[in-house]
Amino acid sequence: MSYDPRRLLGTLAGSEVDAVLMGGLGGAVRGSPLVSIGVEVCHSRSARNLDALARVLADLGARLRGGDAALDTAALATVDTFRVDTDAGPLDCIGTPRGTTGYADIARRSEVVDLGGFGFRVASLDDLIRMKRAAGHPRDRAELEVLEALREEVAT
Repeated sequence: MSYDPRRLLGTLAGSEVDAVLMGGLGGAVRGSPLVSIGVEVCHSRSARNLDALARVLADLGARLRGGDAALDTAALATVDTFRVDTDAGPLDCIGTPRGTTGYADIARRSEVVDLGGFGFRVASLDDLIRMKRAAGHPRDRAELEVLEALREEVAT
């Protein structure tokens, strides 16, 4: 499996999937020096969006991590979070990240960022911090400190 986050995000953007980049890669786009492998997005759970997302997953040869369940629209509608491996690398799709009420909550403060040929919504620093804090994972503590420092730097 190769890791090509531009291909993953470009395919999502080109298929008009409503999603916001978050997690470590979202932090990196916002200026974090910490490295993250994998793409983590918050996706809209609307029927239209799940249908578009199911088509993208098929195009990317997605395989559910830890299982072999179908990745069609009906299956995606039954779960809030799913993690897949694709031909372009790992992709985590989270409908309702901890500390949020979901896509609309995060999307309203996100910004479309040019990622070199296409635009993609990226969560705000405040929302990245809010999600890291709510998740409470030990591995997120270092990143939380970096994101808070970035927020202070941007505010000055």
